Amino acid sequence: MIPEEIYQKLREAYPFLKSLSDSEAESIKQYSIFKTLPAGETVFLKGDTCSFFAFILSGRVRVFKAGETGREITLYRFEKGESCILTASCILSKNSFPAEAEVEEEIETVLIPNELLREFVKGYDPWRKYFFDLLSSRLSEVMEIVEEVAFRKMDSRIAEYITRNSHNGLLSATHQEIAKELGTSREVVSRILKDLEKEKIIILDRGKILINNQLALHSRLS
Repeated sequence: MIPEEIYQKLREAYPFLKSLSDSEAESIKQYSIFKTLPAGETVFLKGDTCSFFAFILSGRVRVFKAGETGREITLYRFEKGESCILTASCILSKNSFPAEAEVEEEIETVLIPNELLREFVKGYDPWRKYFFDLLSSRLSEVMEIVEEVAFRKMDSRIAEYITRNSHNGLLSATHQEIAKELGTSREVVSRILKDLEKEKIIILDRGKILINNQLALHSRLS
């Protein structure tokens, strides 16, 4: 059971819940669980059963695939007001979770039991619309990742990652963290970064990358 205060936070984070009937709202309050999970906590491993669906009130979760060699690629992240489409798929299809999910920043979450979620989606339009919209947005993100991995060179992807995630020309990230985001090895990332440094496009420091020539870096995006 969750208190009224938490339910009101949930409605503010997920506006579609404001259109629910009184009985739906009471079911959520009665059967859901409020939980806090610290950064680094594993939410799901590949093959896990999804017993609950998580609505996030604060913090962030990373969903990723890991290969046998230990290399990872980030599929997407979700935070306040967002949801995990793979968890929804896992619950609605009654299949196991096909990837891994880990708390990146401590989360406050409301967990809805899988049986209740299936009942809501089966019986009520607002829930079906929410999950169709979620499917559409996440599918587009995953297709972009597939296109990048299949058709773009790694040096171009690294240049874009630096450009997109830097602030005032500075990116705080290790070579291993970049490799995990892009689904490649740390050695490949290190080699490409050193090449960019030799061309005086970036300056490497411990855990930091400083953009030295923004125009030259931008020219590597295509």
